[in-house]
Amino acid sequence: MSSISGQLLRGSVWITISRALTNGLGVLSTFILAWNLSPADFGVVAIATTFILILTTVTEFSLSAALVQHASPGVSHINAAWTLNAIRGALLCIITWAIAIPVASIFDEYRLVPILVALGVSLLIGGLANPKLAMAQRALQFHQDVIVTVGQKLVGFIVAIAIAIIFKSYWALVFGTIATQVASVVISYAVMPFRPRVTLRHFREFFTFSGWVTASQVVNTLNWRFDQLLVGKMLGSTVLGYYTMGSNLALTPTRETTAPLMKTIFPAFSTIRGDNNRLAAAYQRSQSIVTAIALPAGIGVAAIADPLIRLALGDRWLPVIFIVQSLASIYALQTLGSLAQPLGMALGESRVLFNRDLQLLILRVPAMLAGAMLGGLPGVVIARVFTGILSIPFNMFLVRKFIGLQLVDQVLVNVRALLASTVMGVTVLAYSRTFLHV
Repeated sequence: MSSISGQLLRGSVWITISRALTNGLGVLSTFILAWNLSPADFGVVAIATTFILILTTVTEFSLSAALVQHASPGVSHINAAWTLNAIRGALLCIITWAIAIPVASIFDEYRLVPILVALGVSLLIGGLANPKLAMAQRALQFHQDVIVTVGQKLVGFIVAIAIAIIFKSYWALVFGTIATQVASVVISYAVMPFRPRVTLRHFREFFTFSGWVTASQVVNTLNWRFDQLLVGKMLGSTVLGYYTMGSNLALTPTRETTAPLMKTIFPAFSTIRGDNNRLAAAYQRSQSIVTAIALPAGIGVAAIADPLIRLALGDRWLPVIFIVQSLASIYALQTLGSLAQPLGMALGESRVLFNRDLQLLILRVPAMLAGAMLGGLPGVVIARVFTGILSIPFNMFLVRKFIGLQLVDQVLVNVRALLASTVMGVTVLAYSRTFLHV
């Protein structure tokens, strides 16, 4: 299968296997942890992981993406990527330890100090990961990535569940993260042997590609995580626990069902970036498939959120229902233009992507602040819905800019999925209210 569609399909099969296994473990892990830990436990760890994510994003050079996008990467490029990642991991560990006490003081939560110290160690370990895996992705070969992804998830699952059941402690979430990181590094070298050499060559070459990508990722992370810091500071760790759980459950159906395609799309687009007609056709095919998968998954979960939460998590998690109902459909709808990101990266338009993310952040921050001040947790959720809807035309305009595909053509390719998902959502919701009395 030499066509781009064939390559996408073959890569997607491997990733589908990975996502099916990891998704099952992830959902099972969420339910077991929810029964054994409190919302406050999830909240305090969410604060720490949000700071960790911001730090890692600020220093992210997107080296794997740079290797995929590079015209002819060699061994020296892989060595340089390993060296930069190792240095970055060590610096992140030190920074995380340094901010532990100030962050704990800001949120008046002493438990954040040891949590951040432990997560700092995981960053040090993560910096040693094998960058050679990017070369397999570049060739649209994903079986090595499947082994790494499933292996690390299984190890993290076992560690987190064991600690949660035995100790009923938030440390289950922390040590599960660390175990996942250790497993990822070890397995990456097992499936793709590589003996790294220390070198600082190609730094400028990497930065030329990664500079604006990193800036975009920083802003995008703030877009997605600012609300968690806001909820944690203004509404407390327990409310943040509800919000984190609800957001994760709402995102899961969209993320997990589309991941097989999404992970193959960037390298696939990169291989045909010089042929605009072919690229536009590939974009439309890929977008229609992603939407057809994401919309029924997201809207379906939103429709059954009430009985699902009551059954799977229990009565103490009932505030999560409104969050899932509100956000699951929005996350699914946002996939209408989500391929603007891999398309822009494949074309080297990282500065344009940064400008988009910055504009969305400027809109989102005041909306979230107003929502929290005026409506508490429901206000934050409503603000998230509003800004999520706004992001869709932003992405569609970018696609038109990149490949000249008109907005009406972008909408038409998704009409069938939109109509079918709407009918499905209304039917499921009506059935649940009529026969399940919810």
